[in-house]
Amino acid sequence: MSRIGIILLLLLQVLFSSGKPLPAGVYDPEESAGFAEGDMVLTAEQERMLEQGAPKARNGLIDTTKRWPNNLIVYRISDDFDNLHKNAIKAGIQTLETNTCIRFREATDEDTYYLTVTAKEGGCYTAVGYQGKPQEMNLEIYPIGEGCFRPGTILHEFMHAMGFYHQQSSAIRDGYIEVHYDNIVPGKEFNFQKYSDSVVTDFEVGYDYDSCLHYRPGAFSINGEDTITPLDSSAQIGQRVGLSSKDIDKINIMYKCPILL
Repeated sequence: MSRIGIILLLLLQVLFSSGKPLPAGVYDPEESAGFAEGDMVLTAEQERMLEQGAPKARNGLIDTTKRWPNNLIVYRISDDFDNLHKNAIKAGIQTLETNTCIRFREATDEDTYYLTVTAKEGGCYTAVGYQGKPQEMNLEIYPIGEGCFRPGTILHEFMHAMGFYHQQSSAIRDGYIEVHYDNIVPGKEFNFQKYSDSVVTDFEVGYDYDSCLHYRPGAFSINGEDTITPLDSSAQIGQRVGLSSKDIDKINIMYKCPILL
């Protein structure tokens, strides 16, 4: 598909699916995979470091070894996807290439380490950051514009793969949101923990209600009531339309993109 065709596909996705947050009590495949915070496959070291907790956490990995070398993500899309779903994934790639200095290249037989986009059941999930070994980003097949195939969800998972955690777990979050622990499924409270400032940073960009990495209001709700509410009553959280301006800024700063230097 041509670049223009991919961009048109993305626009159609947004047109037919607003990507608005799902209400509490509605199934969201980003939360269903059973990994850390629903969709993050962490290494043992990442789990240990996140458990430490600290007073000033953000959401981008500090560890430079977890950034893709030369700002290049080598990938392969499973043939379990039909062309429509492959093109939706490529639309996400096009969005990232248009707005950042991250570049993508399809894997060849000579490549040893690359990101495989798979179509398994079990929701949407991926490892956080470059692993230096074969790694997987799963997007369970849904109709275009739904589930793992909301435009912002595809970008959400790519941002995890680039080295970003969820926004609402920033330790500065108490100045921006309220977490309602009584409404969280028992045993899922750990999904709302804060991050250590020795592990992650916001690159001085600040908290972002609009991020495609922010939980929706009803994430992990047991009773249909919201688990998160913004302290700014005008703010909306949990959009899955696309990248926010701060998402773009954080990617470009993390990967030292020349356009910002």
